[in-house]
Amino acid sequence: MKTAADILAGKKPGLLTIDGDVSVLEAARQMIEANVGSMLVTVDGQITGIITERDYLRRVVLEEKGDRETTVGEIMTSPLIVVTPDTSVDECMSIITERRIRHLPVAEEGEVIGLVSIGDVVKFTSTQQSAQIRYLTDYINAR
Repeated sequence: MKTAADILAGKKPGLLTIDGDVSVLEAARQMIEANVGSMLVTVDGQITGIITERDYLRRVVLEEKGDRETTVGEIMTSPLIVVTPDTSVDECMSIITERRIRHLPVAEEGEVIGLVSIGDVVKFTSTQQSAQIRYLTDYINAR
C-alpha cells in the first residue's frame, strides 16, 4: 500500500510558511513567487492554519476587504485537516475529495512535516498506474 510518505519522498523537502500577522497581499506575492497555491500559517512559531488562493478569493476579494490591511491570520483556514505519513494514498484522495480541499498537511507526532496537494496525489497515482501498465504489457508480450 502506497502512503503519504511515498508522495513526500518524491517532493523537495521543506515547508513554505508565513506568519499570521503578515498582510494577505504579501502572502499572495509570496505564493506567486514560489508558484504554489497555499502556505502554512504560523502564530508564535507554531503552525496553526493554512492560507490558500481560495481563501484569498472568498474571504478578501468577495467580501471586498483590503488586502493590505487584512492579515493572513484573519482569513486562514484553521484548524488544519491533517494526515499521517502512514495514511494511504487512496485515503488522502478520499479526504481531499470529501472535504473539498486541495492541500493536505502531513503531520507526525503533532508536527507538520510536509504538504500533499491534489496535484501531487494525481501525479503519484498516474505514475503508479503507468508503471503497472508497463509491467503487465511486458509480461503479456513475453509470453
